Amino acid sequence: MKHLFVLLLMCLAVSSVSAQQQDISIAAKAYMLSDFQTGQALAGQNVHDRIEPASLTKLMTAYVVFSAIKQNQLSLNQNIPVSESAWKMIGSRMFIEPTKQVTVDELLRGMIVQSGNDACIALAEAVAGSETNFSNLMNKEAGRLGMKNTHFTNSTGLPDPNLYTTAHDLTILAVAIIRDFPEFYRLYSQKEYTYNNITQPNRNRLLWLDPHVDGMKTGWTKTAGYCLITSAIRDKRRLISVVIGAQSANARSMESQRLLNYGFQFYDTLHLYKKYDSLTTIHLWKGTQNELKAGFDRDVYFTLPKGPADKLKATMEYKQPLIAPIQLGQEVGTVKFTLDDKTVEAYPLVALEKVETTNVFGRAWDSVKLLFN
Repeated sequence: MKHLFVLLLMCLAVSSVSAQQQDISIAAKAYMLSDFQTGQALAGQNVHDRIEPASLTKLMTAYVVFSAIKQNQLSLNQNIPVSESAWKMIGSRMFIEPTKQVTVDELLRGMIVQSGNDACIALAEAVAGSETNFSNLMNKEAGRLGMKNTHFTNSTGLPDPNLYTTAHDLTILAVAIIRDFPEFYRLYSQKEYTYNNITQPNRNRLLWLDPHVDGMKTGWTKTAGYCLITSAIRDKRRLISVVIGAQSANARSMESQRLLNYGFQFYDTLHLYKKYDSLTTIHLWKGTQNELKAGFDRDVYFTLPKGPADKLKATMEYKQPLIAPIQLGQEVGTVKFTLDDKTVEAYPLVALEKVETTNVFGRAWDSVKLLFN
């Protein structure tokens, strides 16, 4: 038998200002706005349409290199040889030369701040021996991260008919970099970098215009248009915007700014429950105790339109009879969160304690009681 009851969420720290969810229109081929903490999408259009990533490709190039450093395959101070293919690479460059030593750290800044295609090739060859081998690593990581509609053929983002992704998948990648490599993410806020006596600015104009913005990456080709992935943090909330195919460099900045402002103005992120806090007790049969504490094995956050908190409800479902033994962390039910009668999310309800089976007399007595329950 399934038992259900409703938990009223009474103490949510939300704004007292009532605000209706507003529509927003962004001048771009595709866009997506999401909350970093919850992963919830707040706005979007054509988020699963296949698009050309241009230099946004370099986010995955960076992710693979960061992984190699973390696994001690490379070190930041390691000198990297500059091949002829890296030296002669077309497009944006950091101007490395075969006759000058360059370190992994310098190449990372050249790739991230200056968007250097030559830096990408040098790093790809250092990690995998060739850009082709490196592209295979990029696709492997994309699959592991759940980027289901993405395929990489190079490390730079130069046009290729088999190089594609989506706004949704790029959001996954941006979140992964911030989450998995916070020690390297700070590079995306660097406003300029000088190498070989050449100073180049970061192309992300929002680093100058909005003090809350701390990354991430621009992209452009004639066929892709102007693209920008941006991350900003205000009042401990981080939002990530992806804008694809804007009409100009100025437009991609302004549309990204509008998208971020929309998310911060009209939404709140709520911390509803803490990891391992006892949410309820469930009657337990044939155990050394009759009640089992249950809760969540993670912090539970939601991003919701600002307004009355009592619109969000949680419905708990669990099976009875629940019979010992019970292991710590064992799933014993489900909690579904609904807003205006629509399911927002569901989380497993888990045992917060381990309970062994009672003695033979206790088990026999509970068996008798279950016959009449």
